[in-house]
Amino acid sequence: MLKKIFSIKLLGGLFIASLFLWPFYGGNLWNSSFFKDKKDEFNSETVQMVKGESDSKVSPNEESLLTKHSFPLAAYVPVKKTQAPELDVFRAHASIILDADSGTILYYKNGKDERQIASLTKIMTAVLVVENIKDLDKEAITIDEEAVYADGTKIGCPSSGNCISTRLRIGETISARSLLKAMLMNSANDSAIALGKHIAGTQEKFAQMMNDKAKELGLKNSHFCTASGLEIDGRENECYSSAYDIARIAAFSMRYKVIWDTFKIPDTAIYSMDGKISHDIMNTNRLLNEMPECLGTKTGFTPLAGKSLMLAAEDSTKKHKIIAVVLNDPYMWEDAREMANWAFKTHVWQ
Repeated sequence: MLKKIFSIKLLGGLFIASLFLWPFYGGNLWNSSFFKDKKDEFNSETVQMVKGESDSKVSPNEESLLTKHSFPLAAYVPVKKTQAPELDVFRAHASIILDADSGTILYYKNGKDERQIASLTKIMTAVLVVENIKDLDKEAITIDEEAVYADGTKIGCPSSGNCISTRLRIGETISARSLLKAMLMNSANDSAIALGKHIAGTQEKFAQMMNDKAKELGLKNSHFCTASGLEIDGRENECYSSAYDIARIAAFSMRYKVIWDTFKIPDTAIYSMDGKISHDIMNTNRLLNEMPECLGTKTGFTPLAGKSLMLAAEDSTKKHKIIAVVLNDPYMWEDAREMANWAFKTHVWQ
């Protein structure tokens, strides 16, 4: 009986303490070390929305954003300004703005809808490349037929059917760093395939590594099929993710400086390991020279996925970063830029 009374008092005390401390932790108290052990005990999964913004528009069944496997306690969280204008990214099927440090959602529309994401997949591929290859410059990768005959965008061909430079050749040996550049800057499918097969042996095994990583990150609306993001014929419905999951992957990838340094490289050339073959690489980021606050973008397109984009940006203090994702948006560049501008104009970090 005494144990039961003590337990009730303890839980009551924790509840009162959480109410008192909540404002000081910006809504992130539940992720703090204070409640680290209690979180699993209570088996609770909370919705992490921006402070000052109602979560009444979010359906608990369809659009609740779980933070159980999310971000560590951040030094700052975004707070929406009083009477700030609303945002409506009406041209995108799905869209989201995520604070890269705290995981707080600033804007959300169909963020957990599962759909094809095309080359946005390559952000996850890049994470696994960096985690599994110790020396990107010395790691030599031999190109095979499967990579050379990949569909869509390839090295030397910045868009399908539009080739401006030498393509990869069967038997060519090239560094992992060169392929990473081509994959992130030019969205080259041959590079993604070559990297994935080099790491795992087959595309299927690499896709399993991607799905294992997604599970490790706590992502619940993703299933990857290929390193490139190209759907598998007849199994297209098995290849999907969501705007929220992509934003989470992008935020996670920020711990790897090489990925984001690569996103910002302007047009460049890469070479085979012996230096005899050169390939010109174009950066598909239209905002590279127009938007100083842009940290990087990743484009994606297939007929099923539509035009999709991940954009990361920082504020004028360079202390706070957001990630904007739009899926199936014919005006992806305009909308993603507007989303970033809106986020920084209508929120303060405190």
